Amino acid sequence: MNIHKAIKKINADAEFTYKNDDVDTIEWLNNTTPISKEDIEAMIPTVETEIEQEKQAAIDKKASGKQKLKDLG
Repeated sequence: MNIHKAIKKINADAEFTYKNDDVDTIEWLNNTTPISKEDIEAMIPTVETEIEQEKQAAIDKKASGKQKLKDLG
């Protein structure tokens, strides 16, 4: 899944398929210009960081909502 997000972050219009979360199995579809394995792998840590930030934001939002309910009494 991180491969998918990394590719889409580099080229939102890219069309591709891959197997078993393996960069080496990427097939570029519909004349999509291939993105190098190195560029994809370099983007994965950024994507992973964004995913963790999104998870933390959801946790924070839930906690904030619970606190607001407690404050209301």
